[in-house]
Parts: sequence; structure tokens; C-alpha cells
Amino acid sequence: MNQQNSRALRFRKSGKLPQGGGLRWIAAVALILTVGAWPTRAADQIKEGEMAGYLLIPNEKVPQNYNGGFSMYIAAWPLLEKYPGDRFQSGLPGTWMFAQYDGPKPMEKMYSDVEGGLGWWRDTQFATETPKFIMGGVALNFVEWANGPGAGKGRDWNKPRGKYAVAQLSPWVLWPPDGLNLKQGTCGELFGYGYLPLPLTAPKATTGGKNIPTGNNCWTLFLNAGNFKGPVTFFTPYFWSGAVVDEPKLHGQMLDSRPTNPNRALQMETQYVPAAQATDSKGVTWARIAHTNFPRGAGDNSVVVHRIASYSKKALWDNVQAWFEGGAPASGLVDPKETYFHIFPGGGGATWRIYPNGTERDNKTPIAWSSFAKPKAIDPNTFGYMWDFQHAKKTDTKSGALVTLPEYYRLDTKPNNKQEWTPVKAEDVPAETGLVQKQFGQPRPKRVEGYVTPDDAASCWKKPGPKAGPFKAQLGDGSVVTYYWYRFADQPAMLNADLTDQEREAVQAKVERIHKSWKKDREYLPPPTTGKLAEIDPALIVTPPPGLEAGYVPIVTRQAARD
Repeated sequence: MNQQNSRALRFRKSGKLPQGGGLRWIAAVALILTVGAWPTRAADQIKEGEMAGYLLIPNEKVPQNYNGGFSMYIAAWPLLEKYPGDRFQSGLPGTWMFAQYDGPKPMEKMYSDVEGGLGWWRDTQFATETPKFIMGGVALNFVEWANGPGAGKGRDWNKPRGKYAVAQLSPWVLWPPDGLNLKQGTCGELFGYGYLPLPLTAPKATTGGKNIPTGNNCWTLFLNAGNFKGPVTFFTPYFWSGAVVDEPKLHGQMLDSRPTNPNRALQMETQYVPAAQATDSKGVTWARIAHTNFPRGAGDNSVVVHRIASYSKKALWDNVQAWFEGGAPASGLVDPKETYFHIFPGGGGATWRIYPNGTERDNKTPIAWSSFAKPKAIDPNTFGYMWDFQHAKKTDTKSGALVTLPEYYRLDTKPNNKQEWTPVKAEDVPAETGLVQKQFGQPRPKRVEGYVTPDDAASCWKKPGPKAGPFKAQLGDGSVVTYYWYRFADQPAMLNADLTDQEREAVQAKVERIHKSWKKDREYLPPPTTGKLAEIDPALIVTPPPGLEAGYVPIVTRQAARD
């Protein structure tokens, strides 16, 4: 019983009017005597919920021999007007890079891929409205995952589970364990990235001391941003092969050895956007979602994906391998003759749904997405949306132009007896529901855990240890990172890559060549033909100390909230 009902009940028993009650109390008590209940406030009728689902982005298949990696440009923008707290999780458009097989998969129950990208995640500690980027490598059936140097499954360094799986390659970019920051305020610019294999390591006949092979596909992340271009990090082959030591059928079948399937799904996966719903006195149910935005560009269209390319292995591998074997230096530019651009046919689907918390899967009701959004091939290599501005609206912010999706919906039954959320205007929603007054604001600040690497003097972080540091950088997300300069072969990821000292030194020599030849201000991936490039957080761009220009990399050892 709430406090107001308790006061009313005391009045019924005593016959005395509460202080300050007046006519309002007399009317309220009359209602209680008539119906035996206190009138329910509109806010009490609101059910908290969420909007979630997928946006499906079709693209035409390419020949199977373009299995040497991919790249693409994804628009980066603030999906929500205000960051709503750590329940929020959504990617921007992204893909899943699986191994390619000549026939069926070696085992029915096997899942392993690269599925990172731009977005927001529940375990993000320093989140803002601006998205971050993670690598998202998944070892066999999620026994481990790797999101970047020093970032993997969980925080326990006694069980690293992927936190040593990614080696830092670039001498110019810091990689925070919370994710690679974009410049704050990014709003519709295109972020270019992709993975191509580099022959940095050599194939091995043993894995973890057992007679099990490990391949030498070092899947390397290349970026094309406004203030940085080139390779940044790579998955060590042991991340893939080490997870299948006890699965004989899978030896030689993971991404360390196999090419990739060039015909990847492309979707935008959203797991939680705040929503609420309420039913009026006539039995009609209404809903409201948090301010959800898409970028708005020329012609008021939203460009969300541009220039997906798949590559044959010859696009980069052959020239780099010849260089490492004593030939002419490779430029690092992927060969356009070994590049295939995917075509967008237009069309696409949406499975976004609105439902109260705790709803069973089969009872989640879809929104009428097609009533306000039309998927469109803006050109053969660019995908986006056209909008019906009777329901969506144009929003201009200090960062850029946006389209705000309809906020309010009514639950309707279609002729086929299936229900659907139909967009409506705010003035159509009955005041009694309380939805118009509902606020989806920013949560109260929480105390973040931060990220701290092992400090044991005998650990791989200390022996042989860094050559310079510590240094600090203040990032746009409100965090501070501490970093050191390590010799490439002595960074913790390389010390945990199942390589002998001699094998690590061989990789060191190759990386020194890359550092001397591949600079951060020229093209590697095919450039975009439309739009403007997004930038990574300028605080992440660093310069090697004198004498450490080649063969040394910056490694973040701590990320914490700014004092």
C-alpha cells in the first residue's frame, strides 16, 4: 500500500480530515468509498520496455575466389540522442567474417568468426553518444573473444581468454581496451575498415606443444579514417588454432589456415533501445521509444554503408610475401585488379520490435518500419534509406543533420490478425497514458571499473618489459589511458602467441620494414567515392619517441576515469 492510500484509510477509520485535505480529499475519499481503490496515476500504468531487432541490408554475391578479406565504409553517427545507460547495446551496420570451406563445415556445432564493428556494448565502461569500434574475434563457440589489444572475455588476467589474442602493429595509434574511440561529435561521416591477411608469421607444425598445425593467416585490421590510414592490429594465428587443440576434426580448419567466405551477411543488430508502453481507458495500447536517429545527407537520404569490397588473396599477400623474401618493398595498397565491389540491389528488411521487459520471444510485436523508412541503393555501391517525413522528422544538431525516427506508436491489428506498432504523432497519444511526459534521460553517473593490466614484476608485462614510458593521453570519452612503448616482439600479445624467440625475432624484422615503409597518411584500401571520412579520437594519434620509430609499438596498460 502506498503512502497516499495509507492516509486515506486512516481517514476512513477516524473520520478526521487530514491536515490540508480540503475538497480534494473529500472527493478522493468519496471515490474510495464508491470503488474501494485509489485512482491509479498514469505513470503507474507505464510498462518499461525496449526496441530491438535487425536491419537487413542485401548485397549481391561475388565469386568465391575473392576470399582474401574485405573492406567497407560504415556511417558513424549517434544512434540515440542521449546515452541511456549500460543496458544500451547496438551495433551500426556490420558483418560476420567466417572461414570458407570447400564443402560442409567440419562440425555441425562450430562458431568462430570476426564480427566486430562500430557500436555500443553493455560492458563499455566509458560510453558516450559517439560510437566506438571493436575487433570482435570469436574463438571456437565463444570460449574466448578478442576485441583489441588487451581486450577480451572478462577482466580476470589469470584467465585471459582472448586478451592476448591481438597484437599491436601500428606505431602511431593507441588502442584503448574499452574500444577504439572515434572523434566526439562524429555524425554521418564514413569510417573505413577491413581485414586482410598478412604473412607476418610462418606456418607451424605444432600448436601448444602438440603435433597440431597452425597456419600463418595474420588477419590484419586496416583503417581508412580522416586522420589515419593503414594497418593497426592483427589477430595472432594461435587465437584460432589454440582453441581447437582438443578437436581433431578442426585442425587446419579455422581462420589461421582457411580463407574467408566472401559472401557475408550485412546487418545492423540492435539489442536494446529504451521504450515504454501504456494502455488507455479504452483498451488501446500505445508506445514511445527514446530519440533514435539516423544520419541525413544529400537529398535527405541516409547513407549507412558504402563500397563493400572483397579481395582475392593476391590483392596484398603476394607482393608482401615477395618483399619479405628479399624483393622490392610492397606499397601496401591493395591491388585493384584483385578487388571485387559488391553491388546493392536495393530493398532490405527490418525486424525491429517494441515490447515490455520480460516478453517472450514469440510475443514481441514489430513496428511498421516500411511506413516511414524505405531502403534504397543510392548508387550501385551505396546503401541507405529514404524517409517519409510525415512520421520521421529532420533534426539539426551542432554535430550534423539527422533523421529522428517516430517516437510514438499505436498497437494496431492488421487484416491478417497480426499486430503491429503504427507510428503516430504525439498529439494522438492520450494524456492519460503518461507517455508524452515520459523521459528517457541519461542515467546517473556510475563508478566505472576501468581497465588495469597485471603489475607483477615476473609477468609478461614486465619481463622483458617496455622501453619507454609511462605516457598518458586524455580521451574524448572522459577516460585517461596510460601507455608504454614496447619492442614489437616483446609486447605481451607476442609473448603469448605460441612463438619461439627465434620466430618472434623473424616477425620483428618484418614489422620494422613495415614501420619504415608504410606511413599513416596514404591510401591502402580503396577510397570512398562519396561523403567525408570519419576521424578517430585525435588523442589516440601518437608519435614514437626518438630512436623508437621502427620496431616499437605503444601498448595501453591502464584506462581509468579522468579525475
